[in-house]
Amino acid sequence: MEISKTAEWKALQEHWKDMQDVHMRELFASDKHRFNNFSMQAGGLMLDYSKNRITVETMQLLYELAEKANLKEWIERMFAGERINNSENRAAMHVALRNYCGDPMWVDGEDVSHEVTDVLAKMGLFVRQVRSGKWTGASGERIKSIVNIGIGGSHLGPMMVTEGLRHYHSANLKVQFVSNVDILHLRETLKQLDPANTLFIISSKTFTTHETMTNAAWAREWILQAFDGDEKSIARHFVAVSTNEKEVKKFGINPKNMFVFWDWVGGRYSLWSSIGLSIALAIGMERFYELLDGAQAMDDHFRRAKFSENMPVILGLLGIWYGNFAGAETQAMLPYNWYLRFLPQYLQQVDMESNGKSASRDGKRIKYHTSPVVWGGSGADGQHAFFQLLHQGNKLIPADFIAAVSGGGVEHEHHVTLLATFMAQTEALMCGLTAEEAKAEMQQEGLSEERIDELLPHKIFPGNRPTNAILMDELSPRRLGALLALYEHKVFVQGVIWNVNSFDQWGVELGKKLATKIRYELDQKAPAEHDSSTLGQMQYFFGLDKK
Repeated sequence: MEISKTAEWKALQEHWKDMQDVHMRELFASDKHRFNNFSMQAGGLMLDYSKNRITVETMQLLYELAEKANLKEWIERMFAGERINNSENRAAMHVALRNYCGDPMWVDGEDVSHEVTDVLAKMGLFVRQVRSGKWTGASGERIKSIVNIGIGGSHLGPMMVTEGLRHYHSANLKVQFVSNVDILHLRETLKQLDPANTLFIISSKTFTTHETMTNAAWAREWILQAFDGDEKSIARHFVAVSTNEKEVKKFGINPKNMFVFWDWVGGRYSLWSSIGLSIALAIGMERFYELLDGAQAMDDHFRRAKFSENMPVILGLLGIWYGNFAGAETQAMLPYNWYLRFLPQYLQQVDMESNGKSASRDGKRIKYHTSPVVWGGSGADGQHAFFQLLHQGNKLIPADFIAAVSGGGVEHEHHVTLLATFMAQTEALMCGLTAEEAKAEMQQEGLSEERIDELLPHKIFPGNRPTNAILMDELSPRRLGALLALYEHKVFVQGVIWNVNSFDQWGVELGKKLATKIRYELDQKAPAEHDSSTLGQMQYFFGLDKK
């Protein structure tokens, strides 16, 4: 039966009617222990979900919905390596990448744990060679700059984690990322670099991804020009993360310097694999293992904790509550840490590429909302930009606030100020400011009654805006690993309840196919049949291209 037709779904619809006009001020006033009742810790993270429009009854109804969707069974199926990615007939076994201690992890009846540890060992050897200076460029100079060329999951995850852990970077290596097929991205990156000490990581499973290989070819020419066309230089300045040995060798990369991963690793879940080579080079292999440790701790928690004490399950169900019953269409991600400024962009892919679907697992059209529009940015900057909408707009926008208690080398005064604004915003969004409170404030400021009446409508904050606060003791590899695994599993929880396959991404294919076709037509100056808008754009290009 479709989940939206179940008694559990209908019970939540009725419950929202009772809750929609309840203010969180009332909920806190009636329960002095609300924080204790609606907060928890796991994997070194603390989740405070007390500032949500929920009661004990709300959560119980949500847990019952999860049970109706057989969530526990689906969790076990994923960890057992079953082919839960049914449209591509694959397992979704990224959790095996975090299991580097040798415990059996099965995919299609085969223990893949030894393959995982072998690749990690190969990565470790290479990382030590580069970071120690034993790996040199074609002229014998040690490597000082790393450029990861990839796109999608081969870019967003590694870039976000590398920036997120910048506090742990080697002073001797500069790691940068290029994804955009717009040549300006690569050209501006290379302007800062010296070919003699630059190493490129080409990250493409097939080694045929158009955007990635276009940039890789340009980088290859850059190296060849620097070394007078010597093809042997390529092997010293390029390594590959791929499974296509033939194309890697054809490019000029020694197959010994090709790092593999597997079909059961989806792109947006691949940073834990050899796709994370750039991360390991930046922070060292020991720290990379700590990243895996943090993720595995969250994996264990997710697999074993009961729903009412399960952090990913709770986060996922809260998203269901707002998206399917309260009418929220977006979700804001607000890290209060400059190092995590790319986290919202990464989570956009994890969430919207996973669950942004309108067909169920069995191919039926879904009528209820699935993935929200995920957006956000640095919370500190957002306070002076889009927070106006969060506080006084007419839209219901749940928001996740994320911060570390320790500043990671930041001066104490600065970091305490940052945390104060973090806590203040969640309180302000929850409490708001009533007309009476706003009027009293203006009276204390000595404003005239006429001016108070004029300003009063603009000074009222309705409050009752839901937030989750996720705090960690420090932004370390372990804590970041746990945080990312938390959101991976949250998305999986929601996909199970919506009955969508969270591990395929057919929606990205159509644009790619059309781009290949239109590129040929632009080269040939012979547009085929298109809509008038696309033809008009092509004709405009042809006209300017002649100048």
